[in-house]
Amino acid sequence: MNPTPAPAPLLIACALGIEHLALRAGERGGAGGPVTVLRTGMGPKAAERSVTRVLADPALAGAAVLATGFCAGLAPGMHPGDLVVAEETRDPRGSVPCVGTELLVKELVRTLPGRTVHTGPVTGSDHVVRGHERSDLLATGAIAVDMESAATLLSAVHAGERPVAAVRVVVDAPEHELVRIGTVRGGISAFRVLRSVLPAFFEWHRSLLLPRR
Repeated sequence: MNPTPAPAPLLIACALGIEHLALRAGERGGAGGPVTVLRTGMGPKAAERSVTRVLADPALAGAAVLATGFCAGLAPGMHPGDLVVAEETRDPRGSVPCVGTELLVKELVRTLPGRTVHTGPVTGSDHVVRGHERSDLLATGAIAVDMESAATLLSAVHAGERPVAAVRVVVDAPEHELVRIGTVRGGISAFRVLRSVLPAFFEWHRSLLLPRR
C-alpha cells in the first residue's frame, strides 16, 4: 500500500509587523496542511528575497502561496475595512493570475458578513501611493495597490508551479487617506478585519487539495 502523501503546505505572506500580529492573533488551525505565516518586510525587494528564500526549503515544495495585508483602495466608494480579492497581480515585470478567486470571495462573505468584497487586478508599487497617482493607477484597470503582493506572487511562481492568491484589506482609500497606520479609525478597522480572515484562507487551501473531477 502506498503511503498517503503529506498535505500540501500553505504559505501566507505579509509585510508589516502589525499585519503579522493580526494574522497570528487570528490563527486557530484548521487548514488542509501545514501553515507558515511569513513576515517579509516592507517593499517589493524585501518580499522577493523573503519568499524566494523560504520557498527554497524542501518542506515548502509546492506550497500554495497567499499574499495578504493592507492596501490602498483606488476606486471611489471604497472604505477602510473593505476586502480586495485579486484576480491577478501586476507590476512592471508582468502579471500573475490568481487561483480560486470566486471561492475566496464566497468564504470571505461568509466569514465576515456585512463586509464589502471587491475583485479585480491589484497592482504593485515601490512606494506609498497618494493623490493623483491613485487615479493614474485606477485608469489602468487596477482596483487596489500595495507594495508586496505582486512581488510575492511573481517570486512564488518563479520558484515552481503552485496555486497563488492575494487578499488585501483596504486601510485607506481616495476619500479616506491615512497618515499613519494604526493611529486612526481606518487602521483599527482594517486590523480587525485582517485578524478575522484566516478561516477563509484555510477553506481556499483545503479546496486546492480536493481531487479534480
